[in-house]
Amino acid sequence: MTEQPFGGAEQTPPPNFPPPNFPPPNFPPPNFPPPYSSQYPPPTPPPYQPYPPPYPPPGFYPDPAAPYGRHPRTGEPLSDKSKVVAGLLQLLGLVGVLGIGRIYLGYTTLGIIQLVGGLVFGLITCGIGFIVPVIWGIVDAVLILTDRVRDPAGRPLRDAV
Repeated sequence: MTEQPFGGAEQTPPPNFPPPNFPPPNFPPPNFPPPYSSQYPPPTPPPYQPYPPPYPPPGFYPDPAAPYGRHPRTGEPLSDKSKVVAGLLQLLGLVGVLGIGRIYLGYTTLGIIQLVGGLVFGLITCGIGFIVPVIWGIVDAVLILTDRVRDPAGRPLRDAV
């Protein structure tokens, strides 16, 4: 014996009852709707209502004053420089190349001071002094990644790469 789907049993009409006999429907009445005559023109459709424009795609900001978007809390326009890229470039100080992240951001003078100063300080102290510039680079990378550093125009750095 097979079961019906969804646990239902076979539906059989009750014994000794004839099947229902409904009268044929009279809807719509004959000749409905009336044919159009020359004295009544066909109805005109309502004027075209365009849909509202769709939302812009993600990452697209039509604001010409902020082509890279706006800061979510302050509403300031974002920089064209990425804080992720700047922070990772600044972490190159772990392998002895300091200041690249600051040069990328546009702080060329500070980047050159970090680069040359780290090399000179490390050479003067016979390599022991390389620890100080490496710590400076790590602290600077953390400041960049935590949104404490802005670009030279004073705009906050953007999150995207």
